[in-house]
Amino acid sequence: MIDLDIGVDAPEFKLPTDNDSEISLSDLRGHNVVLYFYPKDDTPGCTTESCAFRDAVPTFENLNTKIIGVSKCSVKKHNKFKEKYDLNFPLASDEHSDVCEKYGLWVEKSMYGRKYMGIERSTFLIDEEGKITALWRKVKVNGHVDEILSVLNKLKKAA
Repeated sequence: MIDLDIGVDAPEFKLPTDNDSEISLSDLRGHNVVLYFYPKDDTPGCTTESCAFRDAVPTFENLNTKIIGVSKCSVKKHNKFKEKYDLNFPLASDEHSDVCEKYGLWVEKSMYGRKYMGIERSTFLIDEEGKITALWRKVKVNGHVDEILSVLNKLKKAA
């Protein structure tokens, strides 16, 4: 398993996004980036998490921070999910799990005794230079966005 840690360069990627666009980490240099990985569009936890990010976008923008959601869902599913919940940030499609693997998040999971491969819900805070400044693995959705904002505010005060 890949073990990324604070202070290392975040792995570069280029992925298709909703509305037939593409996004890469290098496109966002000069901004902080919240890169959050979630299992599946339009499921309870993923919807709650995405809507919390949506509601906080103005606050993130004031902290020079862009948000990108990543899952294995197709661009078509992302388009429906974004429209249904009025999401105001890009959703990137990692259908082949390449980026999830680079970030060490394509893992064996277990539900009701059945084992399967899936995305470990995780978030990476990447600074303006492309380095990981904070990370959260096995994210608990409630309060997560506030945790990230707290870290960003501390980093801003320290700068």
